[in-house]
Amino acid sequence: MAARIILFDFDGTIADSLDSIVKITNRLSGEFGYKKTTEEDVENLRNMNSLQIIKTSGVPIFKIPFLLQMVKLELNHEIQNLKPTAGILESLHTLKQKEHKLGIVTSNSLENVKAFLERNEMTKLFSFIHAGSTLFGKNKAIRRFLKKEGVSPESVIYVGDETRDIEAAKKAKIKVIAVTWGFNSKMVLAKHNPDLAIDKPQDLIAAIERLQ
Repeated sequence: MAARIILFDFDGTIADSLDSIVKITNRLSGEFGYKKTTEEDVENLRNMNSLQIIKTSGVPIFKIPFLLQMVKLELNHEIQNLKPTAGILESLHTLKQKEHKLGIVTSNSLENVKAFLERNEMTKLFSFIHAGSTLFGKNKAIRRFLKKEGVSPESVIYVGDETRDIEAAKKAKIKVIAVTWGFNSKMVLAKHNPDLAIDKPQDLIAAIERLQ
């Protein structure tokens, strides 16, 4: 069965939010007891998976959900500054014209995602938004989506910029395209064996056609 539903991660994939997230986490560093992130640190972190980043941060695991919640709240104030990843809008419009159904699965909040989409006139592009999943709970969110919509894993492709996106898609038994313009580096994404990896949004259409 050809994939007709394309699910996207939000931060780093659709929204160019890395700089804002770094700024927010640096603001919260004193409250949560970790050191601020420099530009050099960011490059090192891009080569780590999510678990390695948590271990490196020194933040106790029980504090991580609180930290993520604070980041989401702070991002709400940054929404007006966030822009779509360069080139992604054109690719999304092309996919929509090709009669794919587009959706978002993200650990960000529904409020933030909706505000971003409205501000950038992207609301009509997406048929589904499943927001607020836990850091490592995207596979459950994807499975809930499949069950709710009554679709088979073979009809869905997931597009994301982190190793945990690849892991979630594999657990949900759907194909995954890793994008290298977001958080994780091309090197570490490749180690997690996505079905395909692409370097720019303009490559998205061809990649989806290849996986069909």
